[in-house]
Amino acid sequence: MPKIKTHSGAKKRFKLSKNGKVIRAYANKSHLLNGHGKSPKRKRGLRGTRVADRTNVAAVKMMIPYK
Repeated sequence: MPKIKTHSGAKKRFKLSKNGKVIRAYANKSHLLNGHGKSPKRKRGLRGTRVADRTNVAAVKMMIPYK
């Protein structure tokens, strides 16, 4: 059986925790980060990570088979 290709975009965006949960970063952190775009409190909140929604977990795990 041939090896499965890993999705290049998904391997940069998702990680798996020790228990197999999918970890993702927060959205809306790419631009408008200076004074008039987002407040410092909002930007601090966007720094962290969170567990992906369970409706997306199966699709993400298929895209990153060897993580």
